[in-house]
Amino acid sequence: MIKTKLAAGLMAACAMTAPAFADKLDDIIASGTLRCAVVLDFPPMGMRDESNNPIGFDVDYCNDLAAALGVTAEIVETPFPERIPALMSGRVDVGVASTSDTLERAKTVGMSIPYYAFENAVVANDKVEMTTWEDMKGKTVGATAGTYEAIWLEKQVNEWGEGSFRPYQTQADVFLALSQGQLDATVSTVEVANANVKSGNFPGIRVVDKAPMVPDYVALFTMRNEYGLINYLNLFVNQQVRTGRYAELYKKWVGEGEPANLAIPGVYR
Repeated sequence: MIKTKLAAGLMAACAMTAPAFADKLDDIIASGTLRCAVVLDFPPMGMRDESNNPIGFDVDYCNDLAAALGVTAEIVETPFPERIPALMSGRVDVGVASTSDTLERAKTVGMSIPYYAFENAVVANDKVEMTTWEDMKGKTVGATAGTYEAIWLEKQVNEWGEGSFRPYQTQADVFLALSQGQLDATVSTVEVANANVKSGNFPGIRVVDKAPMVPDYVALFTMRNEYGLINYLNLFVNQQVRTGRYAELYKKWVGEGEPANLAIPGVYR
């Protein structure tokens, strides 16, 4: 009996003296600001309007997340290679940056369920004879370093044993090089490919074919130990779909066809 009372007393004392730890979700709400890493050279997901204001699917998605949290959104322009470093250095709270949910990235950051899914297209310089994706064999190709497209494309060049692969820092650099004839072809999401061809900012390019890649599911991300925030992000993505907001944003920024089904049989429902 004495031992039982002593143990109970120690547990009560520990409970009274244990510090209360706030998590990142609490910190964001308390600060009144949600800092989102967003890529702004990736239309229609992220770009700038004529007044240099950030716009796009990912920008609106960040704004929606901030509104749900009851805070103000701060868009932090973040090139593709800097997305995870920006989080790790504390410059942003979450990434809303079309980030593929790879197992390698999940070793460093915590990722939500998919909030968008891309298919990919082959885009070529008009002066290069290409009709299918396989015509990239032996050509000079490139993509933004570290992206899903770059990893796939470099692997293809290595398997072919001919041609060359060039990495670039930004999506804009890739399309500029393609337009200027420094690249023969690139692989990009269908959305970005169509947007860049239609924009007229990169003359002399055309969409050739779809690339035979599995859909590129992308996730929101934050620090991997922030389970409270990750759970919130998962529920937020779920709410965006079931309220129709996902479809609304797709129609606003992409406009063609139907948004990809984010459910994977037996996994995400």
